Amino acid sequence: MAELHIIGQIIGATGFPQNSLFCKWGVHAGGAWRLLSGLKEGQTQVDMPQTGDMAYWSHPIDLHYTTKGLQGWPRLHLQVWHQDSFGRCQLYGYGYIHVPSSPGQHRLQCVTWRPLGSWQDQLAEMFVGGGPQLRSPDLIYSGADRYRLHTVGMGTVELELCVILRHFDRYGVES
Repeated sequence: MAELHIIGQIIGATGFPQNSLFCKWGVHAGGAWRLLSGLKEGQTQVDMPQTGDMAYWSHPIDLHYTTKGLQGWPRLHLQVWHQDSFGRCQLYGYGYIHVPSSPGQHRLQCVTWRPLGSWQDQLAEMFVGGGPQLRSPDLIYSGADRYRLHTVGMGTVELELCVILRHFDRYGVES
C-alpha cells in the first residue's frame, strides 16, 4: 500500500482581533485512507504574546497514513479560539487546508473565517460574548452548504509540514 507521512507543526496565528489564542485541529481523510500512527486531532496551548500580535504555538503534528487510492486526500481543519481573563472561550475562526500532495517541506498559511450571524447576534456578541458557531464542523470543508453562510474573514494560521510519499509509484503516481 502507498504511504503518506506528514510531519510538522502548527506554528501560530496572526491577524485576529485579540490575542490569548489557542487552536483545535483535526485531520479529515477519505474512506480509502487508514491512519497507522499519530493523533487524528488535538489542541494547542493558549499563547498570550507580550509583543506583536503573533500567537506562537509550535504544536507538533506527526501522522502516518496508508492508502490504495488518491481520492479523499487528507486535509487539516482548524478552529481558532480566544480565551479571556475569566477563562471563557470564544470561537474566532474556522479554516481548512489540504495537505500538499508533493513531497518536501511546505510552509502554508490557512485563512480563517467565522459565521457572522444576524445584527441581534452581533449586538449580543459585543455585550455578552460568544457568537454564532457551526452546528456541524463538517461544514468547514464541505462546499455547497458553506457558501450559503454569511461570514467574515478573520486571521491567518501558519503551518509547516514535511510530506513524505512512499510506494506511490506502484499505484501510478509519480513523486
